[in-house]
Amino acid sequence: MTTPSAERERHIIDVLMALRDGEVTTYGDVAEVAGHPGRARLVGRILATTAVEVPWWRVVNASGRLVAGDPVLQAQLLREEGVEVTDGRVRTAPTGRFSRTTPRPGP
Repeated sequence: MTTPSAERERHIIDVLMALRDGEVTTYGDVAEVAGHPGRARLVGRILATTAVEVPWWRVVNASGRLVAGDPVLQAQLLREEGVEVTDGRVRTAPTGRFSRTTPRPGP
């Protein structure tokens, strides 16, 4: 029998594993999509403790700030996926919460 906490962790890991290259999301968004709204801290705890290899670098706080244990590595991994990171914060991403879906004005 699966415990409620193990089931929550499985839901969250499933959402994390579905993130694609260049997709950046937030702890809160992962919790929401996993069916556990308001549990952003739980997402952070799972990212910090799970033995499952998840794309942890694709998760940032709601303002785009890098908050993982190694923000330099996180920025490097994000940049390799085409994400713009400046001053420890995601500015734009190819997809996800921080993508620019509206065209920018021309020169």
